[in-house]
Amino acid sequence: MNQNEMLIAKFYSSFSKKDYNSMNECYANNATFNDPVFKDLDAIQLKSMWEMLCIKGKDLEIEFDNIIANDDTGSAQWKATYSFSATGKKVINYIKAEFTFENGKILKHTDYFNFYNWSRQALGLIGFIFGWTPFLKKQD
Repeated sequence: MNQNEMLIAKFYSSFSKKDYNSMNECYANNATFNDPVFKDLDAIQLKSMWEMLCIKGKDLEIEFDNIIANDDTGSAQWKATYSFSATGKKVINYIKAEFTFENGKILKHTDYFNFYNWSRQALGLIGFIFGWTPFLKKQD
């Protein structure tokens, strides 16, 4: 494993232990994050997001694999299993993560997942009916 692959592994290993401080150490001071729910977060916001997810995720389970990285970019696949706090519904979310690195830290982190599948699990009937629409996607 090269340095950036080890950084990704450290990030997800820390996440599986709900150790948001160690997760946040993996990011550059000017890092950014984006996914279908949390859009355009700066370093302060993304670190707060991981803290919130770790603290609220009482039954959160993280699995990860397929870590690939070079000096500039990387990727991984991960799965989050948890109860969505607003509804109590069980969610199993499969995510593809892409990273850009700078000076041994994550500079840009983008997660991709099927929002419709997520919303159906997390929101039940509302997600089933409206999860594919731009209306629900704008409600973040």
